[in-house]
Amino acid sequence: MKKSLLLLLCGTLCLCACRKDPVPEPPSKDADLAGDSTAFEYLQESSPRKIFVLNEGQLGSNNATLDFIRVREGLYVTGAFRKMNPDVGGGLGDVGNDIAVHGDEVWMVINNSGIVEVVSAKDETEIAAISVPTPRSIAFDDDYAYVTSWAGAFAQYDGYTLVDAKNPKGQVYRIDLKTKKVAGTVEVGYQPEGIACYDGRLFVANSGGIASQLPPAYSYDNTLSIIDTKTFREIGTQEVEVNLRNVYSDGHGTIYVTTFGNYGDVHSGLFALPAADPSRVRRVGEGGAIKEEALHVSCSFLSGDTVYCIGTEDEFNWGVAHTYYVWSATVSDAGSGEGKLSFYPLALTGTPFGMAVLPAGSEGGLHYLLVGDAGDYFNPGTVSCYQLDFNRNERIWSVTAGVCPGHFAFY
Repeated sequence: MKKSLLLLLCGTLCLCACRKDPVPEPPSKDADLAGDSTAFEYLQESSPRKIFVLNEGQLGSNNATLDFIRVREGLYVTGAFRKMNPDVGGGLGDVGNDIAVHGDEVWMVINNSGIVEVVSAKDETEIAAISVPTPRSIAFDDDYAYVTSWAGAFAQYDGYTLVDAKNPKGQVYRIDLKTKKVAGTVEVGYQPEGIACYDGRLFVANSGGIASQLPPAYSYDNTLSIIDTKTFREIGTQEVEVNLRNVYSDGHGTIYVTTFGNYGDVHSGLFALPAADPSRVRRVGEGGAIKEEALHVSCSFLSGDTVYCIGTEDEFNWGVAHTYYVWSATVSDAGSGEGKLSFYPLALTGTPFGMAVLPAGSEGGLHYLLVGDAGDYFNPGTVSCYQLDFNRNERIWSVTAGVCPGHFAFY
């Protein structure tokens, strides 16, 4: 969980940057992953053509980058945004916080630059750049994109002394998919992060990442805001746990929420709740046979109706080199928090920063696990692919990515 604290501190120290100050980007190049026959050997015809990788970059360095994998060719392409958009002087911008594919478009949330960048999924050329203050995450329905925003919240320190701060409640911005224009905002909790859409409602994870640093409360937010998309108003909140992070909808009525905890006595974890009755929120695995410390969450990804997680048992012991493990959960009764939990005999080292899971189809439950490793957070990280099959779980390939590879999207 060391990386989570570092990101939080970076967020609290930030003042808005702009994308116009260019920073040299490595030239785009193709990397042969493992040859056509082994890079993704067992994928079906319906599998993605491309896997996009958003590298966050380092806060204040204006070096977020977009990579992608040509799945069938087994090629990893770096620096795609710069390559295809040389006239955008500052490149992609400062801190790439989220990425999603909608139709033939790739939407990227560039946090410190205050931009939602839209490019073609076919050739990565720019379609639009939409201004949203300190945006964090994105979700869609048929007509709109919904983007969470910290609304300019920040805390500035001189050493350990707080010298300036702003702590408004967060917002959700609604963007028309056709016009690429902002079509409204609604207030939510403090420093909203993840967002998911299901059955005419938005579920928004409020973290309180800045509020935890400031008087009078010095506390994280612990609420999930629920918004009706028709009226675009908050219709309720549900307490979950402090410092919420990601929200997922499995498309069948279960909402998943991850939390980073408070980096002290409250650990990270995965929660589930029925969309129809959010009050029945439960921690996944609570009271079961699996010990709590085996259910921590450093990063996560929804594939189908299953949430995959990477966690570490000693997440508060920052003086040791952590060993990370992979686990997954499929909850049939969200209100009970019970369901199928699976653990994989795969030990990861380094600093896993983001992940994605790609089902291979018919080969006995085989999945491909993509892991973005941030390394030291300042230099280029790596993206690696593993077979997730309860058996060998071997690493198939690894390639150098951008700085802090943290977010994946399929096309």
